[in-house]
Amino acid sequence: MDDVSVSRAERRRRFLHSLGPGLIWAAAAIGVSHLVQSTRAGATYGFAILWAVIVANVFKYPFFEYGPRYAAATGESLLEGYRRLGKLPIAIYIVLTLGTTFTIMAAVTIVTGSLATQVFSPALTPVSYSIILLFICVIILIIGRYPLLDSLVKVIVVVLALTTLAAVLVAIVKPTPAAKPVQTPGLWTVGGISFLVALIGWMPSAIDISVWHSLWTLERVKQTKYKPTKSEALLDFNIGYVGTAIIAVIFLGLGTLVMHGSGEKFSESGAVFAQQLISLYTKSLGGWTGPIIGIAAFTTMFSTTLTCVDAFSRVLRRLTGIVVPRTVPRRYEMRLYFGWMAVVVAGAILLLTTFQSGLTGMVDLATTLSFLTAPVLGYLNLRVVTAPYMPRHARPGTTMHALSWIGIVFGAALGIMFLYWRFVLGAAG
Repeated sequence: MDDVSVSRAERRRRFLHSLGPGLIWAAAAIGVSHLVQSTRAGATYGFAILWAVIVANVFKYPFFEYGPRYAAATGESLLEGYRRLGKLPIAIYIVLTLGTTFTIMAAVTIVTGSLATQVFSPALTPVSYSIILLFICVIILIIGRYPLLDSLVKVIVVVLALTTLAAVLVAIVKPTPAAKPVQTPGLWTVGGISFLVALIGWMPSAIDISVWHSLWTLERVKQTKYKPTKSEALLDFNIGYVGTAIIAVIFLGLGTLVMHGSGEKFSESGAVFAQQLISLYTKSLGGWTGPIIGIAAFTTMFSTTLTCVDAFSRVLRRLTGIVVPRTVPRRYEMRLYFGWMAVVVAGAILLLTTFQSGLTGMVDLATTLSFLTAPVLGYLNLRVVTAPYMPRHARPGTTMHALSWIGIVFGAALGIMFLYWRFVLGAAG
């Protein structure tokens, strides 16, 4: 009996030591793709577009799962895995990362800044709030680094999940006036395909964060001094992944139940968009919930902004070490991390101040770029976890292998269709 008791206690201890990177991944994922894109999808197309959310989560699953799988099996991040494949894969990743970093960072931050106008005061613009919040993120990461990041997101993700679930349940049972007949836009048009690509681009997130997850897994090992098994690392990941998929469906349902057929459309203005987003909850739960929902949505987006600042800085630091390993001594790695953080924040601020209007346009640009690069990054992830240097017992099975190729082909085919319709048919029309 005592042995069983000790065994259960040990399993619990190991699980708690392993838990963390998957929730940070969830905090990074549950942001623009959920609050903005899923809600817009429901408001515009209703449940008719639910299939796209499900397909995106299923087809992208292997590529995200390969991050913690590789890190747990080898003790390396996916970046080292890319480098092992040769110079071309790591060069491709560098080009894709540098091409999307500032756009993604700006898109995430402007949504957070827009929500800040509702939570705090409309006296400042969304761009002004965005700049302030970026500097707050820098201060938090300088002071608390990974341990503080890990602690914050665990609370934030749970709060958002509970409030969102409560909102959609009330929207289901609460009687609402009959909606006016509405003509749902066609999905298989230039505009429809463009929106579909933007939705799937960050659903549940960009493939890039599989690399982030592998780095966070290694950072968690440093923090706890415990190296998780492959099964423990994947359990942590699956908790976060399944949770983000469920929340994405909930947000789509909320947009459908409250806005679809109402004739109301989301505004391009960041401040107005944030007000509309919060009103989705207050229409279901009551006006008194506005401040609570506003804080929950804001903290969720703030956690996404915070994790993005950390992740991009961490990735660029590691890439520098891989490309020019003898340039910076190991003891100066943190200085390099903060140096890249300054570059990431400065680049995001430059974009924010240059393109101050059109929140949804900036979001669509960032998500579309992520979608078009997804098949390439997905293929690199598959190559890494099936390479000879990957321990045989940790390689993905036949089902995961097949699902990976289905996801790559689906993403490439839809991307080609989008480019053709957008630039050939769209130009002709």
